[in-house]
Parts: sequence; C-alpha cells; structure tokens
Amino acid sequence: MLKKLLLYTAISFGLIAVVLTTASFNTNSPNAESITVSKSNGSAIAQVHAPQFHIPPLAVESISPAQGAINVSLNPTITVQFSAPLASLTPMPWLSPMILGSWSQVSPDEVVFTPQQSFQPYTTVTLTIPGGPGGMEGAASQLLQKTQITTFTTTSGPTIQLQQDLALLGYLPLTYNTTTGAFAWQYANIPAGLQALWQPGVYNEMTKAAVMSFEYFNGLSVDGVAGQQVWISLADDVAANKTNPFGYSFVSVSKALPETVQVWHNGQIAFSTLANTGIAAAPTPDGTFAVYLRYVSTTMKGVNPNGTPYNDPNIPWVSYFNGGDALHGFIRASYGFPQSVGCVEMPFSSAQTVFNLTTYGTLVSIY
Repeated sequence: MLKKLLLYTAISFGLIAVVLTTASFNTNSPNAESITVSKSNGSAIAQVHAPQFHIPPLAVESISPAQGAINVSLNPTITVQFSAPLASLTPMPWLSPMILGSWSQVSPDEVVFTPQQSFQPYTTVTLTIPGGPGGMEGAASQLLQKTQITTFTTTSGPTIQLQQDLALLGYLPLTYNTTTGAFAWQYANIPAGLQALWQPGVYNEMTKAAVMSFEYFNGLSVDGVAGQQVWISLADDVAANKTNPFGYSFVSVSKALPETVQVWHNGQIAFSTLANTGIAAAPTPDGTFAVYLRYVSTTMKGVNPNGTPYNDPNIPWVSYFNGGDALHGFIRASYGFPQSVGCVEMPFSSAQTVFNLTTYGTLVSIY
C-alpha cells in the first residue's frame, strides 16, 4: 500500500513539472495563451488565460482639402480618412463658418461632408475633428486621442455673384431678388447708354466701375479689381446691410453741337451744362469709362498737338476717366464745341456741380 502511494505521488509531481515546463516555454510567444498553476488544499490546478492584444488609438490618415490649401472650390466635398473602422455612432467633425450640408460615413474608415450651399469667396474655413473623451471613436472603442484642426481658403467668386452683392448694396442701378435670383432695373428711366452696358455674368466696365465705387467707400485701394479684400468686405457689408451711401450716377457727354454734359443721378436728370470736348487733332475718344482719380484742384501738364508743352495750375473739380482725359473746370470765352486737347471742359461752377454729383467709379459715356 505504501509503495502505491509513493508511486501516485511521483506521477502527480511529474505531471506538474511537465505543465510548469510547458507554461514557461509558451509565455515566450506574445499572442500565446498563458498558463498558471496554483494549489488548493494541496492539489495542483492549471488555469488557461486568453491572449491579450494591444489596440492602438484611432488616428487621422488624410484630410482633403489639405491643411493650408488655397483656391479651394466654394462648395468643396471634404473627406477625412481614419486608420481604422469607425463606431457607428461616433461624433462627426464640424466646420466654421457653418454652411448647409451633411456628414456621412461612406466607408468603414472614411467620413465625407457634402455641401448644399457655397462658402463666400476667400473664406478661411476651419475643420475641427474632435478627439479625447466624447471625440471620434473607432469600432473597437478606441478614441482619437487629440482634437485636430485644419484650415483651407476658398477661391474667388464668380462674376454673377459679385454683381448680385453689388446690386444688393446699391452699387449697380439694379436690384437683386435673393429668392427668385432675378435682377431688375432699380429706376424707371434708365439712360439707354447705361442699359446697353448691363451684362449679367460679364466683368465689363459697368461691373468694374461698381467695384471701384465700393472700394472707395470702404477705404480700399481703388483699382476695380475684385480681390480678396473686396470679397471679404462685400460679405461683411451684405451681412450688415451697409449700402452705398452716395447713390448711383451716370454721366453722358454728347459731341453733338452744342456739346453738353448731362448727369443722371438716382433715377433722374440731376444737371446739364454746355461743355467742350477735344479738337480734331486731339479728340475725346468715344466709349464709356469709369472715373478712377479725382482732385478738387490740380496742375495739368501735357503736350499740345503742335508739340508745345502746357502747364496749367489750379485746374478745379477734376475727375480722370480715361488716361489723361478728365471732366474739369476751365475758363473759356464760350462752351459747346471742341476746344480741348481731349478733356471735357466746363465752366467752373458747372464743373463743381458735376464733381459733387459724381464719385469714384462713376461711368462717363462719350458719344
């Protein structure tokens, strides 16, 4: 009986040794099951534990448009790619400024924003991808560790949108209905020469002139170019309903004898006067031009058609509209026929009235 007990004991200890040896060997494999041995009331018990895997945190793989991108479409599709599949109810990124649109999960690891309206031109858009507790979450409950923020800037707007904003603010002689998308003349008696200039979607002299007026009244450089600062200021003024403080003027210069200057302002003929245009050797060119430079008084220099120079100081009420050609006051014995070297001359008092009824960007039509 004693021999049998000793034999059973030896076999038991042998089995334990084998288990211990196996456990020691297998734990060298990182994904292997682990085995531990414990004793309960003198008995050996082997316990097997499932492998433990490390799940890395969620990460952003790519963003489109990329950080710092410029000239981005006004209604861009925004894509964010992640390193792993996302949880079905994960929070979504957001944009500032907000526009109408929606985020959707188009694949297990990718979300996309589809816009339903456009950003304003030259808008700096901020994309925020939330991280940390309450942030974006993977399908295995792993979190995006930190919130990520990127920015991009949209491109210039189309001419038709520029015209819409200018009309809303009164820098064109038209109204714009934001509901119907239709333009209409603001006044009943629009001069024929002004009507002929209107071309929706075309950046011609009429639209350029409106931009120049807008620039002047917003303290910007008057160049008639709708650059970034013009678009930003337009958006601000539309939001604040800050309209044109001057109104709308149009100057008609008739070369038919007797030559005249007529100023149309806010729907009515505001002033008419006799005037002088250029002589045959230095004619005032036909066409329509925007006033780009103004002086209450200045010195005018140049060369006469016969080659002699002229230097005339204290010329009053000067509005340059085409190169060296300007509306201005000039003393003559009479008016109503060609006498200048290209400018449109008027009596001093008449020139002052015209000056006060016009501004930067006022169109001057010569015919």
